[in-house]
Amino acid sequence: MERPGSSSGFFVSEWFVQLIAGAATDLLRRGMVFARAFRHPVQRDRLGDEMGRLAGYQTRETRVRSIFSALLLALLFAGSVGGVSGLVGITAAHAAEPNISEIVVQGNQRIEAETVRSYMLLTPGMPYDPEVADQSLKQLFGTGLFADITMHLDGSRLIVSVVENPIVNRVAFEGNSALKEEDLQKEVQLQPRIVYTRAKVQGDVTRMIELYRRSGRFSATVEPKVIQLPQNRVDLVFEITEGPKTKIASINFIGNAEFSDGTLREVISTSESAWWKFLSSSDSYDPDRLTYDRELLRRYYLQRGYADFRVVSAVADLSRGDAAFHITFTVDEGEVYEFGDVAVTTELDKLNKEELETLLLPKSGDTYNAGLIDETIDKLTFAAGTSGYAFAEVRPRIKRRRDERVIDLTFQITEGPRVYVERINITGNSRTLDKVVRRQMRMAEGDAFNKVLLDKSEKNIRALQYFSKVEIAQSPGSAPDKTIINVDVQEQSTGSLSLSAGFSTLDNAVAGIQLSERNFLGRGLQLSTALSISKRRQLIEFHYTDPYFLDRDLLGGFDLFGSETNFQNESSFDSRSQGFGLRFGFPLSEKSRFLARYQFRLDEIFNVRYLSCSDPALVPGDYCVSPIIKDAEGTEYRSIVGYDYYYDNRNDPVEPTGGWDFLFTQNFAGLGGSVRYVSTEILTRYYYQLSKDFLTSWRIDGGYIQGIGDDVPLNDHFFKGGNNIRGFARGGVGPRDVTSSNKDAVGATAYIFGTAELSFPNGLPEALGIKTSVFTDAGFIGMSDYDRTLYPGIEDDFSPRASVGVSLYWQSPFGPIRLDLAQVLLDEPYDEKEAFRFSAGTSF
Repeated sequence: MERPGSSSGFFVSEWFVQLIAGAATDLLRRGMVFARAFRHPVQRDRLGDEMGRLAGYQTRETRVRSIFSALLLALLFAGSVGGVSGLVGITAAHAAEPNISEIVVQGNQRIEAETVRSYMLLTPGMPYDPEVADQSLKQLFGTGLFADITMHLDGSRLIVSVVENPIVNRVAFEGNSALKEEDLQKEVQLQPRIVYTRAKVQGDVTRMIELYRRSGRFSATVEPKVIQLPQNRVDLVFEITEGPKTKIASINFIGNAEFSDGTLREVISTSESAWWKFLSSSDSYDPDRLTYDRELLRRYYLQRGYADFRVVSAVADLSRGDAAFHITFTVDEGEVYEFGDVAVTTELDKLNKEELETLLLPKSGDTYNAGLIDETIDKLTFAAGTSGYAFAEVRPRIKRRRDERVIDLTFQITEGPRVYVERINITGNSRTLDKVVRRQMRMAEGDAFNKVLLDKSEKNIRALQYFSKVEIAQSPGSAPDKTIINVDVQEQSTGSLSLSAGFSTLDNAVAGIQLSERNFLGRGLQLSTALSISKRRQLIEFHYTDPYFLDRDLLGGFDLFGSETNFQNESSFDSRSQGFGLRFGFPLSEKSRFLARYQFRLDEIFNVRYLSCSDPALVPGDYCVSPIIKDAEGTEYRSIVGYDYYYDNRNDPVEPTGGWDFLFTQNFAGLGGSVRYVSTEILTRYYYQLSKDFLTSWRIDGGYIQGIGDDVPLNDHFFKGGNNIRGFARGGVGPRDVTSSNKDAVGATAYIFGTAELSFPNGLPEALGIKTSVFTDAGFIGMSDYDRTLYPGIEDDFSPRASVGVSLYWQSPFGPIRLDLAQVLLDEPYDEKEAFRFSAGTSF
């Protein structure tokens, strides 16, 4: 076919010349590939890829070229086509480059020249190829070690000139006050002794700005400054302008008919800005918190019967006028549903259907509540697990009758597939050692997965109180029968510096300081030391506890202590005590522990400055003390062996809302020393949640001490009041010698007290974190063992005492603060009262 405007002969000639030229070029490229590969073994591995690449473009024209290149190769060796070989010679002369005799690296300071050559594809002896040189440049730039690289030929020498990126000497932050420097350090990739690059700097700036935005500062800017240092080093300074905090001006809801805007604002975690929220961060815009708020709204409605509820949108608009966000939630409430038929089905032999039905929380006719479904699943799963079905699955089957607005619910319990723990990943513990967390897990790698044990593991980790957040989740393993357990924790301060103060109607002011660390060196070791230098008491003590002694589930520890206490207000004497103690404990079951103790101490009653009220030398009107105290003056040695039994059946070890615990303590004095007695004390607490905001708690504690062969010494009697029964001073209730000038307390041998407390909402903003409760304390104390014929002035009525009051608790940024106001209802004339108690502390 002829090309338009051209003769057939000319077209064929032109096409033939192009074909010959293309074939010659193709032949030359293939020859260079073969030569490069066989002359340099390091390139042989690339031969197959190169030939494949060339062969991969075999279009109709290139196939013809390949045939002609083969013919040309034969003609060249035969020397029979002079014109064509001349054409090939011209093409080869144009494409050929000299072989590289040497690669010279210039400009490098820290990086060895051989290191630069190792990243290059060109090597000495190879012909210079611009394509290979370009690939070498890309590989060198890809290392991030160089700011600039150039290559050029100097005869047969290849000159590679590099400009190295500097090394970061120091990273500093200026202008930051809202965010701590350690928080910013976690966001930046550039650290000392790391190669500086502009890309890394820009990435660090972006991450810091995002961090500021999440803290509510959307106008924050970060400008990096580089300070050049000798030896190609730099100091990197991030100059930060934080700007004002962008507040939330309003939160509005569209589509809500059943619940008001004010009610829904209490549901979500984000709140509108107010002057008294200066300690809270909930009034700053955070997109992650907004996502969480959508889920909180969904839960709120689903727990109140709105099974079709959905959040249509959640939009945050930043206004220019007041530089604040206006958040709008658009919701679709839907209709209220009720529970219809509620049943449970199972084919597992060991499960009793009638017993399972008693665990069903949803009841037919009640308003639909998705929370009850989740709680029932947990109860049924636990029941199946305790019956031996560790892999039981509980699936709720829901049948929705939209016309009647009724939901039928069936809980189906089946034996799930056996799954094994492939791996346990622990994240977030930057300080605490992995083994401290792992030893609280009730499962290990290779064990069969058990949901009940997983829940217990989470409670055990939370009970450590090393972490502010503990989340345990599952992810698929490498096989269908394997699972990975991911434990994500967020560490909190485990050291505390506690300050305490109190005030009574008798000007009994007390103060103290205590320093403790519950997770020493991240190993779970517990250290505490207390020092009190108040007017009333001087105390120094040291406690050491290893909760996993010898890397086993054993507790070991020792105590050193010394104290001097002024009991002049209560009993007209001072007391001094010093000694040491040893402790050893172990678990008896999943919920109970046993602790054995030994203590040796030297106790002294001194500074009894006045005569006994029974002393014949006493002049009427003189100040006198109880003869019991005068007789007790002196020093005694105590060698005490004791034990504790503790059972914990609470649903949460930190903030329980249900369940109970029990403590039984006994001490035996007399294995050496000069004092012999047996004392027994009990403590039990019960928690019950009336509703989400109302929690009741009950407490009962009691004790009894019996002397062996003699009366119980004064120091070992029970002196109660203060925290035991609020409204009374320490030692303010119990037996007294009313004939003494001070009405000295002489202690009791038996007591029993009870407390009922109700926590309730106080109407204050939840962001303040102030909790309120009302309480009533009541009990009996007395039964002194003193001989009334020798001490006729003793008043000992084992009669009831009672008080009521209000307690305020504030988890402030400076530490916990507690305030108790009490009014005594039942007392004896010789009791001493204390209407107000205050304590405060802080943590680090």
